[in-house]
Amino acid sequence: MKVKNAIIGVVAGASLFSISCNKTKSDTTETVDWNENNAFFSESTLPYFTADFDKIKNKDFKPALLEGMRRQMEEIDKICANTEEPTFANTLEALERSSDLFDRVSSVFFLLTGAHTNDELKAVNAELAPKFASHNDGIYLNDALFQRIKKLHDNQASLNLNDEQARLLNVYYENFEKAGANLSAEDKEKLKQLNQDIATLNNDFGDKLLAATKEGGVKFTKEELAGLSDEELESIKQADGSYLIPLNNTTQQPDLDKLTNQESRKKLFEQAWIRAEKGDANDTRATIITLAKKRAEKAKLMGFANYAEWSLQGTMANTPANAIQILKDLSPYAISRAKEEAKDIQDLINKEADPFTLTAADWNYYAEKIREDKFALNQNELKPYFEMNAVLEDGVFYMAKQLYGLTFKERKDIPVWQEDVKVYEVFNEDGSQVGLFYTDYYQRDSKRGGAWMSNIVGQSKLLNRLPVIYNVGNFPKPAAGQPTLLSQDNVITMFHEFGHAVHGFFANQTYPTLSGTNVSRDFVEFPSQFHEHFAFEPSVLKNYAKHYKTGEVIPQALVDKMKNAATFNKGYSMTELLGASLLDMEWHTIGVDTEITDAIAFEQAALKKYGLDLATVPPRYRSTYFNHIFAGGYAAGYYSYKWSEMLDFDAYAWLEQNGGMTRANGQILRDKVFSKGNSEPLDKLYKDFRGKNPSIDALLHYSGFTK
Repeated sequence: MKVKNAIIGVVAGASLFSISCNKTKSDTTETVDWNENNAFFSESTLPYFTADFDKIKNKDFKPALLEGMRRQMEEIDKICANTEEPTFANTLEALERSSDLFDRVSSVFFLLTGAHTNDELKAVNAELAPKFASHNDGIYLNDALFQRIKKLHDNQASLNLNDEQARLLNVYYENFEKAGANLSAEDKEKLKQLNQDIATLNNDFGDKLLAATKEGGVKFTKEELAGLSDEELESIKQADGSYLIPLNNTTQQPDLDKLTNQESRKKLFEQAWIRAEKGDANDTRATIITLAKKRAEKAKLMGFANYAEWSLQGTMANTPANAIQILKDLSPYAISRAKEEAKDIQDLINKEADPFTLTAADWNYYAEKIREDKFALNQNELKPYFEMNAVLEDGVFYMAKQLYGLTFKERKDIPVWQEDVKVYEVFNEDGSQVGLFYTDYYQRDSKRGGAWMSNIVGQSKLLNRLPVIYNVGNFPKPAAGQPTLLSQDNVITMFHEFGHAVHGFFANQTYPTLSGTNVSRDFVEFPSQFHEHFAFEPSVLKNYAKHYKTGEVIPQALVDKMKNAATFNKGYSMTELLGASLLDMEWHTIGVDTEITDAIAFEQAALKKYGLDLATVPPRYRSTYFNHIFAGGYAAGYYSYKWSEMLDFDAYAWLEQNGGMTRANGQILRDKVFSKGNSEPLDKLYKDFRGKNPSIDALLHYSGFTK
C-alpha cells in the first residue's frame, strides 16, 4: 500500500487559523515552544536534505507542526493580500512554496506515527488531527485564494503556460472545487466541522486498531504449535516459556499454513477475526458506523449522493458505478474458481481418518497440502533461498539495474529512526544522483500493520529537491543470529513496495503537487503491482535466490514447480480482495438517511449482495480492522488495487510482446509512464504509452481464468 506525505492538498490540517485575506491570527492561547533548540528550526544539512533522526525528539513535533501551519497560512495571506492581478508566479508558484516547513516536519511525523510510534506521538497526533483538518480547510475554503485561481483558470488561454503549468492550474482548480470552494459561507462552516470530526475518527480508528492488533496476539504452548520450525518457535518464545504469535493486519495469518493442530488454527484465526470487536476500549464498530455516516453527510453537503461519488472525482474510474463494474466483471471468474478450490480441499479433508467440514481457518493449511500434492511445492522449501538482504540487494536492486540502469550504495553515515533501518544512495547509469532509499522491514509493536512507501523529501525542480523515499514492511524478525528467510508473499511485497519507490525516484516534475506518486489511487498502485512480476522473472530469481547456507542457486526443478503453481489458489486470493473492495464500496455508497446499527450485520449483507458471502473465503479485511479505508486514506478506493492490476497486467503484456526485461524497455517505461507523475491526465498518459485503453483481458489470462 502507498501512503502520501502531508503536502498541500493532501493533508488534513488545523483549526488555528481564519481564512480571510487579512493577516491570519491564531485562535488559541497555547504557547508554542518554537526556538533554535528544535530539530526542525533550521533546514537539514544532511545529504538530500533528509531528516536528522539523531537530533529529532518527540517534543519537537508539536511546536514545529504548529509553526509550519502558521507559516503556511501567513504565506497564503500574502498571496491573497497581493493587490496585483493574479499570475501563475504570484499565486500558484507561491502556493507551491508556502508549505516548506510544514511538509518538512509532517513527512517525518507521519513516518514515525506509522512505522515507530509511541504514546507521546500518539497523543500529539490525536490532539492535532482536527487541527490538520481545519488547516486544510483554511486553504481550500479560502474564497479569496480560490477567486485568484479561478481568474487564472478562466483566462488560461491567454497565460502562455507550458503543459505542466497548465496541468497544475487545472489540478488546483478541480481540487478547490472538490474541497468545497463553491459552497456558501454557512455550508463551509458545516464542512469544516465535518472534516475535523472525520479526521478525529480516522485517528481514533487507527489508534484502536493498533492497540487491538497488539493485544490480540495469541499465546500457545509449544505442543500446540506443531508445524512451526525450531527457528520460528525461538523467535516468538516469551520470558514465561509460552509462545506468542502476533497478529498481522489481515484476515488470514501467516502461520495458518503450517499449524498441524486444527484447534490451534481455529484459535489463531478467530482471535484475528474478532480482534477489534470485543466490547472493550479497542472495539472499532461504533467508530466505523459514525465515520461512514459523517462521510455521507459530507458528500451530501457537497452535492453528491454518497461519499464514493464525491471521492472518485478525478480518478481513472471517475464514478462508483465504473469502479464497481470492474469488480463485478471479475467476480464470476474468481468465485467459480474459489468454489472449485474449496471442493478440492474438502475432498482432501474427507480422506483423513477424522474428516470435518472445511472452515476459513483451515484453508491455508490444506491449500498448502494441495500445492505440495499437485505441484510438489512446499513453501518451506523456498524460504532458504529467499534471504531478505539477498532478495533486496541481489533481487530488487539487480532488477532496477537491468531495467533502469540504477545502482545502490549503502550509506551507514546517515541517521535512521530505528536500528534495523538501512539507507542506500541511488544513482543513474551515468553516475548522477537519484535520491536516498530507506528500508524498514521488520515487524514490531510500534509499527502499524501492512507495508507501504512514502517520502521524507519529495522531488521538485521548483524547490531543487531530489526524492528521499522509504519502504516499510512487517516481516517477522528472527531470533538473534538467525537469517531472515522470506515467504513468497514477502518477496512479492518487497518488489511491490519498491515499485512505488521507482515511481517516486523517477519523478521529474517542477511542481511538488504533480510530482511522482501524487496521482489518483487507481493509478498509484499500477507501478507497484507491475514490479511484482519481476520477483520471479528467471534472470532476477537466479541472481538472488541462493541457499542461505550453501550458496546453491535455486534448482531449476524448484523454479519449474513455482511456475506451474503460479495460478494456484487464485480463486481464493482474488475473491478475498474483491470481497474487501466491494465491502469498502458499500460503506461509502450509503446515503445520509441509511441507518446502520450493527456493523457486522451491515458487512454480512454487503457481501451477500455480491455473492461474496462464502464461509470459507472471508474478505481480506473485515470492516473492524480495515485500516486502508477507515484510517489509511483508501476510503472508497480499495477497488484501486484491482483497477491498477488491470493496468499492470496490460502493461506487462506489452513488455512480453516487446522483448521482455530489457534496458530499452525500462527506459520507455521510465520516460512514458513512471517519470510523468500527475503532469498529464492519467487515462491519456496510459493510452499514449500503450496505444490503447486498458482491459481486463490480460489480467484474466495471466491469472489463469482464461486461455
